[in-house]
Amino acid sequence: MSSKKSKIAIYPGTFDPVTNGHLDIVLRAIEIFDKVYVSIGINPAKTPLFTVDERLELLNRSLQGVDRVETSTYSGLLVAHALEKGAVAVIRGLRALSDFEYEFQLALMNRKLAEDISTVFLMPHEKYTYVNSSLIRNLAMLGQDVSDFVPSPVQDALRQKFSK
Repeated sequence: MSSKKSKIAIYPGTFDPVTNGHLDIVLRAIEIFDKVYVSIGINPAKTPLFTVDERLELLNRSLQGVDRVETSTYSGLLVAHALEKGAVAVIRGLRALSDFEYEFQLALMNRKLAEDISTVFLMPHEKYTYVNSSLIRNLAMLGQDVSDFVPSPVQDALRQKFSK
C-alpha cells in the first residue's frame, strides 16, 4: 500500500470582509489541493472593521457546505503557520498586474524562509478582478448595495455594522 501525502494549502488574508472574489479563489484551490485552510492573519498594525472572531464567523458561514476547507487564524510568520498545518503551498490571489510585484516579493521571501512551501498564484473570475475588501467597506459605509460582491452573511453583517 502506498500512503499518498495529502496536498494541503493555506490561503491567507485579512478577509475584512470576505468577498466573492476570495470565495472564487477558494473554489479554484480545492480543485488543485486535497485540503485548503483559509487563514486569517492577525496583524496588530491594522485596524479592521470586523474583529477576528467576526471574520472567522463570516468565513465559516460563507464557506458552509464547501468540503475540504477549514478556517484558522494565525499571527506571526505565514510560513510558520503553513508548516504547522502541514501545507505544501500558499495560495495567493492575483487580480491585476499591479498585484504581482508585491506578491512576487512575498513569494520569494517565503521560499527563502521555507523552501519546501511553494506559492501558487490563482486569478479570480474576471468579474471579481476589481473587487477588494476596502472598496466593499467603503461602498457599504455609503449605503450602497454590495450584494453582487459579497456572500449574503457578509452583506447582512455590513448592513448591521453601518446602521449603528
